[in-house]
Amino acid sequence: MKEPIPGPVSKAGTIPIKMGSWSTIKPVLKGKCTFCLLCWIFCPEGAISQDEESRKVLFNYEECKGCGICAHECPTKAIEMAEPVKEK
Repeated sequence: MKEPIPGPVSKAGTIPIKMGSWSTIKPVLKGKCTFCLLCWIFCPEGAISQDEESRKVLFNYEECKGCGICAHECPTKAIEMAEPVKEK
């Protein structure tokens, strides 16, 4: 019998798989972030952190599953979901 292929899980799961390994779109700051941190609060994977000194949100693309909740919850629409730029 073949071993089952594990699916993606959150940090609370039992199989350590990076969410970013299968997501097709990623959050990108494209507008004026007011540092309200709603994106950070609503992120189900904990893929957003904050740099309080520069008042910027930071995205951990290895943990981000590309769900778009952060972009949806952003009151200033500063976050857009986009395909990752492929490095050559």
